[in-house]
Amino acid sequence: MNTDLHKLQPYPFEKLRQLKEGCQPPAALDHIALSIGEPKHPTPAFITEAVLSHLHGLSAYPLTKGAPELRQVICEWLTRRFKLPSGSLDAEHHVLPVNGTREALFAFAQAVIDRKAGNPLVLMPNPFYQIYEGAALLAGARPVFVNCLDSSGLAPDFDRVDEATWRDCQLLYVCSPHNPTGAVLTEARWQQLMALAEKHDFIIAADECYSEIYFDEDNPPPGLLQAAANAGNTGYSRCVVFHSLSKRSNAPGLRSGFVAGDKDILAAFLQYRTYHGCAMPPHHQAASILAWRDEEHVRENRHAYREKFDAVLNILNGCLDVDRPEAGFYLWARTPISDTDFTRELYLQQNVTVLPGSFLSREADGINPGANRVRMALVAPMDECMDAAKRIRTFTENL
Repeated sequence: MNTDLHKLQPYPFEKLRQLKEGCQPPAALDHIALSIGEPKHPTPAFITEAVLSHLHGLSAYPLTKGAPELRQVICEWLTRRFKLPSGSLDAEHHVLPVNGTREALFAFAQAVIDRKAGNPLVLMPNPFYQIYEGAALLAGARPVFVNCLDSSGLAPDFDRVDEATWRDCQLLYVCSPHNPTGAVLTEARWQQLMALAEKHDFIIAADECYSEIYFDEDNPPPGLLQAAANAGNTGYSRCVVFHSLSKRSNAPGLRSGFVAGDKDILAAFLQYRTYHGCAMPPHHQAASILAWRDEEHVRENRHAYREKFDAVLNILNGCLDVDRPEAGFYLWARTPISDTDFTRELYLQQNVTVLPGSFLSREADGINPGANRVRMALVAPMDECMDAAKRIRTFTENL
């Protein structure tokens, strides 16, 4: 067996299952789960219809590289969304379709980490998407956690990373908008990270899966490729972004996303993926082409989230210390008691499940930045989210 497997910690939802074990919530209250970030808005009908109408493609093996039309549509979407210079992205070299960004974020580390280097490090935000840590460990690297604190606007405090750590860094995972805090990196911060990557020879992997869920239609979150182009790095050197239709288009079951950026890095990643055996099914590619071309359903999706945030925050106002995030669909609430006690007792008394922040974090620099926080995903329908908020208010006021 791979001896690195023993380094993996239980996934947050396994810890949550153990935390709730033995609890008997009130049978009169339906369960409401705010714990998992699985979109519950309806998948647009045109996506479903495209999958069904292209099942004839099952008779042929798909290319790992994906269909040229899909890659071209993705280039056009990136150029339009992030205001990239026309022609700076080449569909032949700068884009690879992937089966959801989860598998791609994991596989990417396996492809780019040199485990024979003296002290290979993978830097990541803390709290973080657990795939980053597992990918680093199984690639033979050591994860380094960069705390997301109030003092850094809930974004990773990169200014606290010392020179020696940057020197040994091979890969930097960044999530913007951040899961779970909702913090958005500025273009200036992206450009600072690019300068560090150039100086210390590491790759930036930008997880931008929540980039299309934001509150101000006139101010979408900036992305890594956008910052690179505006800094004159139109070859996107050392920059790779990860995007998905799961959150943008409410299609998590489609398992459709892409990676884009530095063509030399993507050429090596394509070679890895050819052996990995992970080509996207043809009918999923056909549906993805239509999804990346359409923005109307994405605007409607954002509108639905805005309404839910307005309603839930109005109910929680004055009873729980929680702020509207910059983007994304999570609330990152402070708890008046420990996050694990809050989670267990809320479930026990109100049959509402949230996720303890400490389950999403590791102790770094003497603190766990997720302690005394809970993550609440506002993915359920409006009535369920409002019902959950009312129960949380009742529970909190009775503490």
